[in-house]
Amino acid sequence: MTPPTAGTDAASIADHLVGVLDQMPDPSGGPAAGQLERDLAEAFGVPHAVAVSSGTAALHGALFACSIGPGDEVLVPALTVVMTVAPLAALGATPVFVDSDPNTLDIDYDDAARKVTSRTRAILPVHLWGRVGDPAALTAFAAAHDLVVIEDAAQAAGSTRAGQRAGTIGTVGCFSLKDGKILWSGEGGFLLTARRDLAEHAAAFRSHWQPAPPGQQPLSRLATNSRLAAPLAAIALANVHRFQDLLAWRQEQTRRLLHALEQARGLIALEPAADEQWNSFSPLLRVDLPGARAFTEHLAQQGVPNSTGSFRLVPCDTRPFAQPSRPCRGAAQILDHMLAVLITDRDTEATLDHYAAVITREATTWAA
Repeated sequence: MTPPTAGTDAASIADHLVGVLDQMPDPSGGPAAGQLERDLAEAFGVPHAVAVSSGTAALHGALFACSIGPGDEVLVPALTVVMTVAPLAALGATPVFVDSDPNTLDIDYDDAARKVTSRTRAILPVHLWGRVGDPAALTAFAAAHDLVVIEDAAQAAGSTRAGQRAGTIGTVGCFSLKDGKILWSGEGGFLLTARRDLAEHAAAFRSHWQPAPPGQQPLSRLATNSRLAAPLAAIALANVHRFQDLLAWRQEQTRRLLHALEQARGLIALEPAADEQWNSFSPLLRVDLPGARAFTEHLAQQGVPNSTGSFRLVPCDTRPFAQPSRPCRGAAQILDHMLAVLITDRDTEATLDHYAAVITREATTWAA
């Protein structure tokens, strides 16, 4: 299969960019972001999409629109990155870290139930590496505890579980458009929701409360500037039009790499759930070798980028800003034994075969 960055696809991005650049400077921002929102809503099958400057900004706007603020607690998997937590701190809310099941990567709902208090307002599931937890379990838990569900689907564009698209299971779904995501624009993000009022509040929040939601005055509330720049919106728009090709290519890339590693020593591919259509964001393998985390760090030094080895991903409850609590041991177990290879749509078959050769060679001789 040919990478979708070649030929006419790259030309399509260039055409979209030229069209926007010809209209600049335009203080209004031009029509690109609005068209992107309409196309995103259609692509994901929801009534409303709001384009913003990053995935973090999408979470920030979604939390604000859902009235999360000082004194509120939000349940967040410890199995996540700091970008999930930063908007909570900005709003004065408190993240309460919950554990994950090492067998499924899903939230440990028993642990989550123990951590619900009278101040708990929301749960923020994170579809890390594009993997989606059980929607029925999430929905039932949220309903039982009267919680808003705000999904961090930054890496999960194109994934589904039980027929539901990631980012459309909860009240709001938040996505990143940063380079490396399957749907990308260099930098940017967007949120999806079925509720017009939340979309209006998120749209006002990204632009200093203007235009304001119906019944409110512009600039009557302090907000942010997290608008998506027109050139980035144009790139995203071109990629939305080829999203299915980008998704198919990522799935092919992951299949190729995992197939090449089937006989590699101490590495076991993680399979999605039976009702899960995984976007294959990052090839995932459990490392059953001594010093598993050290092995992933060694692979990063050998030129194989991966979550734990390259970016030293650790459970968020162990970060310095986290409030002391019972350790989330399931999340630690997952990360300490996870090889999540980082790939982009620019990685060719030759690149993937090289990664496979390096991983296989190093696993064969590894002795921590």
